[in-house]
Amino acid sequence: MNPPVLAAGGGADFSADTIGLVVIKAAVILVFLLLSVLFALWFERRIIGRFQERLGPNVRGPFGLVQSIPDALKLLLKEDITVKAADKLIYKLAPLISVFCAFMIFAIIPFGPAVHIPGTDIITPLQLTDLPVAVLYILAVTGLGVYGIVLGGWSAGSTYPLLGAVRSTAQVLSYELSMSLALVSVLLVSGSMSTSEIVDAQTDLWWSIAVLPAFIIYVISMLGETNRLPFDLPEAEGELVGGYNTEYSSMKFAWFFLAEYINMLNASAIATTLFLGGWRAPWPLSAINGGMFNEGWWPLLWFMLKLWLVMFFFVWVRATLLRFRYDQFMHLGWKVLIPVALAWVVGVGVIQGVRQFTDISLQTLLFTLAGVLVVFAVVLLLIPEKKDTVPDAKPGSTSGAKGKSTAEETEPFDAFAHGYPVPPLPGQSLPPSPRRAKVTAPAGAPASEEENNDG
Repeated sequence: MNPPVLAAGGGADFSADTIGLVVIKAAVILVFLLLSVLFALWFERRIIGRFQERLGPNVRGPFGLVQSIPDALKLLLKEDITVKAADKLIYKLAPLISVFCAFMIFAIIPFGPAVHIPGTDIITPLQLTDLPVAVLYILAVTGLGVYGIVLGGWSAGSTYPLLGAVRSTAQVLSYELSMSLALVSVLLVSGSMSTSEIVDAQTDLWWSIAVLPAFIIYVISMLGETNRLPFDLPEAEGELVGGYNTEYSSMKFAWFFLAEYINMLNASAIATTLFLGGWRAPWPLSAINGGMFNEGWWPLLWFMLKLWLVMFFFVWVRATLLRFRYDQFMHLGWKVLIPVALAWVVGVGVIQGVRQFTDISLQTLLFTLAGVLVVFAVVLLLIPEKKDTVPDAKPGSTSGAKGKSTAEETEPFDAFAHGYPVPPLPGQSLPPSPRRAKVTAPAGAPASEEENNDG
């Protein structure tokens, strides 16, 4: 019987951690996140400046490194305004929910193996804690964090923040599903939900290579989950004037701003831990001298390098791509990412089950699956495309060659029928603009009553 692919190790041992040591670890993680956000602000602006052939921050401090401090102080010292129409309790609670959930993810992220604390006899893992269901904890906390955005947009008592909140709900539902399915592949090949055991399972091979499609799906989903370009539809400055946080200022706005950047760090840390080998040194360093670079404090360096490489990817995408339309965004999530992720999970599950419970070799299994996929693709290509039939026009009807009904022609689409601006669905179109008709009308043509009123 063949063994599973890379069985997980024993994970981290926290039995020697005292309450005081746990508090110190939590404080160090908190300070690390706050300092990382300050650095990320400079990091993003500097890199985007280079992409756009300008300098970026370069005045305050060496290379402009201190620029993030006056930016943060500017937010804190602004006037704190509370909207009269807002639900006061929820309005103030929403930013705290977002930032509190953002801080919770790093509690189960392993920064490194067990190390000796200098000047003491303490040996402890570079991790606050671990759980047998750590991956489920990650998904639960990220799902809970969206309540801050939803409640913030709803409680403001304004239209545009509400639209931003509704968009964020649909966005998180869509991309949380594809992200969860991508992580299921890692759980299947690792044999564990513990983050420390998943890192141990990547001793010989990183899961970004072994389950590459799942890694690609996760990378796309993390952009949508963190509301970053090209998926920042809940904020969409051009159409929603900032989105769910439009009615926030000063410290309450700063909490939302802080949560966004911490969530970027969270997504980068999860990608590093579950797909990029965690704190393990990249090859060939991991093979030097019996893995000496995977011991002591070296792993902390590898973890940080991988973390900031993923952060660089966030900034690179923002400087490169344009914002999607909302229909394109939802189409990608529901009709592409989720079906592909589901099919990949089924394939990984079949391979793992067959390898564990049968004597079929991996090569034979892969050739069989490839043959099935080829047959399936050929069948899809041979199926004739269904063409829309146009009903015959009845005598006296005004239906055109495209088969539009009389009701569709006599009842044009009204974007403001329900009180809110609604974009047209596929097949619908907005009525012509009276001003455009007035501009394009030939000289001397009589103006309609609506055009006269508009003029």
